[in-house]
Amino acid sequence: MNLQAHEPSATQQDVTGTLSRWIVGLRGDDIPAEVRREGLRTFVNWAGCAVGGADHETVDRAIAAITPFSGAATSGVLGRAERFDALHAALLNGITSHVLDYDDTHLKTIIHPAGPVASALVALAEQRTISGQDLLTAMIIGIEVECRIGNCVYPAHYDRGWHITGTAGVFGAAAAVGWILGLDETKMAWALGLAATQASNLREMFGTMTKSFHPGRAAQNGMFSSFLAEAGFDSSTRGIEAPRGFARVLSDKQDYAEITDGLGTRWEAALNSYKPFACGIVIHPTIDGCLQIRKEIGERVNDITAVALKAHPLVLELTGKKTPRTGLEGKFSVYHAAATALLRGDGAPTAFTDEVVADPGIIALRDRVTAVADLGCHEASVDIDVSFTDGTRLSHHVERALGSREVPLTDEQIGTKFRTQAALVIGEKAADRFLQDCWRLEHMTDAAEMARSGVRGA
Repeated sequence: MNLQAHEPSATQQDVTGTLSRWIVGLRGDDIPAEVRREGLRTFVNWAGCAVGGADHETVDRAIAAITPFSGAATSGVLGRAERFDALHAALLNGITSHVLDYDDTHLKTIIHPAGPVASALVALAEQRTISGQDLLTAMIIGIEVECRIGNCVYPAHYDRGWHITGTAGVFGAAAAVGWILGLDETKMAWALGLAATQASNLREMFGTMTKSFHPGRAAQNGMFSSFLAEAGFDSSTRGIEAPRGFARVLSDKQDYAEITDGLGTRWEAALNSYKPFACGIVIHPTIDGCLQIRKEIGERVNDITAVALKAHPLVLELTGKKTPRTGLEGKFSVYHAAATALLRGDGAPTAFTDEVVADPGIIALRDRVTAVADLGCHEASVDIDVSFTDGTRLSHHVERALGSREVPLTDEQIGTKFRTQAALVIGEKAADRFLQDCWRLEHMTDAAEMARSGVRGA
């Protein structure tokens, strides 16, 4: 076997080292104000999603499974009353924040960046003193790392079937926690190597409880990677770029410049987006368009005989479940999403429950929805054609949906989204107080104050 042919070039051999040097050398003041502001918006959005998902049965079952094995109870879980060791709290925060599929999205890679990173940091903040400013800095570093690594291998890595939120997210969690721990360059490279060997999550799990396990496990494993490195537990210092490292084993594409070029000047963390709808991001144009159609036609929604969608093939690949059986499966059904948006005007978590998926009226309209794949359509666009009983038709095109980079959610809309879902779990007053604490994160000398205000009974 000719291994020489598979060796990376000289410029590629120090990818992990270059990234490690940048991470350990970065200070909060090095991050531009506009990037920090977007980072704060990311954190607020994530925290609301974490509380909003805390009552889901997925979380109940996870807690039942891990409670006998948790260590010293140092850390809470947002939206819950139970306490766990930091590693298990990180796992649970990651599950709660992703289970509703309502969290942030780096649209270039479809990574949900905050889940793996913020989940680890908030758990760590109750174990050791971290200022809010440092927590935000570490989160931005982690998001930057995971999105750059995602850029390096996307879309080939994703097309193979890897869930990139988990596979890239473990690097983000390791980088963020490692920065808080003050790891030196070598230990940071070890932490990234330990993360690389734990990068595994499968897209086959979409529509099940296991999908939300992915960012939780990435948070837990990334944190553990940094703890091990801090203790002197070594690994390869080329875990990302080596011939048998992460990028070459798990992807047919390796663009290492995406990781190393423009560090500190080109910020992927500034490109985050926030979901207005609680489902797979590729469905959002359909929901947005159907909501606009509903507003236009009013009661004529009951006269719809057919709904024809034309979308990018990725939409059907990811969300082509024609007959979802559960709320979680409904999040990956463009047919269910279209029917619910038209009939109920809903794209929030309430549209994706077991009860709504089984509703006869929703099923009847869902069965009249068809979808065709068209490579000429952008991934973020959709054409919708609605037919009525009187023979008339209405066509509607969505170029970019609400929540995209072109039509971003405002701070006020993020706050409304936060309150709406968090109030159902911890009550309106507690949700308002927690929201205020999240917005003032950078002014807290101890970020644990914020973490404690988001648990049930605070």
